[in-house]
Amino acid sequence: MPLTRRQIYRRRRIVVLGGGAVALASAFYLPVTLLAPLPELSAHPVAYEAPAPEQPVIDFPAYGASGIGAVGYEGVLASNGVTTPLPIASISKVVTALVVLDAHPLAPGESGPDIVFTDADVAFYEQQLADDGIVADVTPGQAISQLNLLTVMLMKSANNYGQTLAAWAFGSESAYVDAARGWLAAHGLTSTSINDATGMNPANTSTVSDLIALGKLALDNPVIATAVSTSTLDVPGLGVVDNRNGLLGIDGVDGIKTGTLDESGACLLFAADHVIGGENVTLVGVVLGGPDHPTINAAIQGLITQADAGFREVELVADGQEFAEYDSPWGDEATAVAAESRSIVVWADTPVSVQVTTDEVRLATSGTRVGQLTFTIGNRTVVVPLELVGEIDDPGAWWRLTNPAELF
Repeated sequence: MPLTRRQIYRRRRIVVLGGGAVALASAFYLPVTLLAPLPELSAHPVAYEAPAPEQPVIDFPAYGASGIGAVGYEGVLASNGVTTPLPIASISKVVTALVVLDAHPLAPGESGPDIVFTDADVAFYEQQLADDGIVADVTPGQAISQLNLLTVMLMKSANNYGQTLAAWAFGSESAYVDAARGWLAAHGLTSTSINDATGMNPANTSTVSDLIALGKLALDNPVIATAVSTSTLDVPGLGVVDNRNGLLGIDGVDGIKTGTLDESGACLLFAADHVIGGENVTLVGVVLGGPDHPTINAAIQGLITQADAGFREVELVADGQEFAEYDSPWGDEATAVAAESRSIVVWADTPVSVQVTTDEVRLATSGTRVGQLTFTIGNRTVVVPLELVGEIDDPGAWWRLTNPAELF
């Protein structure tokens, strides 16, 4: 049956409207689909195996208490012996030097004011001489700079110079003791007790952990670090002064302070600089309660050798090592790799961990920075950038048109 005019008209209208709809849909769909931003791609991490810690072997003396630390390394690395406070004898003078310089600072190269000896300083000399303490000469009216007074106190371990320095800085030795206790509390050295400026009082006590922290503070002060590393010094009015540290200059030892008292035995707070794996390591250690100085000096030389062996250079990451992968829905693949190699010297049992931070990407070329690695080694961090190997390229029109669900 032939179509009526109405049916023909209706069919034409459907065709026209349908074509218009298709054209309208195409006009909207095509540009939106072709121009739509691609989805952001997240990386999939790759497992990282950290360097395994190793247990160091340190042969500590059987007497007293002893320990090893290092500048830049938190706390004590290894220790042995008594953990309660022990008498520290003339190691106390390190506290005296730090407390005085806190109140009367000296910059490197400065000598500070001249201090003129009085009858009170002669009395300090006579008191220490009567107590069989180590002394340096005093003449009423003689002037000596703050720097030389402090240096002789540390090098020669002159007790009377410790008293003179404390009284000059704070008005009296008792006022110094109050200041020292406040300074110790402020620096977290809560296991250290100070009752005089010299260490002749056996109630001046401390622990291995506090003394290693004290040694690091001393080395951080350039005036003290220079004084304790000086073997001999010609002081105007006094002549040549020798350092009492018998290990100075041996096995890298460059400080810090001896101590000797009947109640304390032989003591040494020491520092030694060594290059390990191309990195300078400053050991800070202490031995308390030894039978005599030759005995503890020999023990310390052994500790230094063993401590050196306890440090090792480990490779944290190799250049190009893979840490994450990117996979796109359209088949492009790329990897996030370390942009450089990094090694670090660590104490044997220091744990190593890494946090991998990756960026989301859409389109990216090889070499694009895509995040970073943050290594934690004790209290130190090392950051290494991540870069892309491979390309995430535009998938092209056909994929866009046939995968709208991936775009919207």
